[in-house]
Amino acid sequence: MAHADGETFADIRDAVRKTCAAFPGSYWREKDENAAYPKEFVDALTQAGFLSALIPEKYGGSGLGLSAAAAILEEINKSGCNAGACHAQMYVMGTLLRHGSDAQKNTFLPAIANGTLRLQAFGVSEPTSGTDTGSIKTSARREGDHYIINGQKLWTSRAEHSDLMLLLVRTTPKEDVSKRTDGMSVFIVDLREAVGRGLTIRPIKTMINHSTTEIFIDDLKVPAENLIGKEGTGFRYILDGMNAERILIGAECIGDARWFINKAVNYANERIVFDRPIGQNQGIQFPIARAYAATQAADLMVQQAATRFEQGLECGSEANMAKLLAADASWAAAEMCLQAHGGFGFAREYDVERKWREARLYQIAPISTNFILSYIAEHVLGLPRSY
Repeated sequence: MAHADGETFADIRDAVRKTCAAFPGSYWREKDENAAYPKEFVDALTQAGFLSALIPEKYGGSGLGLSAAAAILEEINKSGCNAGACHAQMYVMGTLLRHGSDAQKNTFLPAIANGTLRLQAFGVSEPTSGTDTGSIKTSARREGDHYIINGQKLWTSRAEHSDLMLLLVRTTPKEDVSKRTDGMSVFIVDLREAVGRGLTIRPIKTMINHSTTEIFIDDLKVPAENLIGKEGTGFRYILDGMNAERILIGAECIGDARWFINKAVNYANERIVFDRPIGQNQGIQFPIARAYAATQAADLMVQQAATRFEQGLECGSEANMAKLLAADASWAAAEMCLQAHGGFGFAREYDVERKWREARLYQIAPISTNFILSYIAEHVLGLPRSY
């Protein structure tokens, strides 16, 4: 499983690299400039079986663990591509896999695995709640064999490019529950049927090409059979998905960091100024070396978190620290790489400025660095709750 240089899942990584080689920087620059979804790339990953890595073999997937999925996403970003267009499928469908009924799993998982259904959207955040998930206002009420849903979601990426969306709503008002995270439920929404029939998607233009949207829901009818698990316990169902998300995003950040480091090393060796390669200067060398050391350390935290997740152990603090350290390492590497390139770092043809913009996101999403620090302070160190 381990490569001679310590690389885990070497065969999988090699296969990912070969797939990514067909999508060079020019492909991503064109998508970025046109704010277009990289459909060809997502289709290629789907056909190669990478996006169904976590789906059990009996549903047509590979049945691999989270560590293998992390290796896939890391390698995508290390290759200069962007896993953001498809990473949600890996952690979103975990809620369906772990908590869905047999009928739901038999209906959706084989189609997700073979690519005929795309599950890329996760409706959680709202304009007035942000990271305060317990304060969401989108509500669902039961009427016969349907639920009627009303509300609004924000930062729901890839909704325009998904067939299915997982939607977190309140089935019991916040004021009627003793614990603020009670009374929430998760639904599978078929966007092919919902759009134009109570659900409206509005794209949001952002600093990076992330296909993010705002969703308006007005008397949307969703079949009761699309409720995942028990009504009122939806928050618990998405929690382990959030840990998986943080670990997988951490792996993507490691991939970005490695891309920036490789890019900077190559440029520093080739760029001649004052009759010598700029890589000979410690002002260039030291930031690259520091970025490499930070990336190696963060990678160990990501691996530890993934291993604990696979073993079914508590991994909340590890998942949070993995995401924190990996995001910090990728952003430090991005800054270093841009600085090492000087003016050329701002030239789009080098891809540095695009990847620099992409790396900045992970200080904020899928959870802000400050929330992770608060979590560690309270839940690991025993300091007073700050919010």
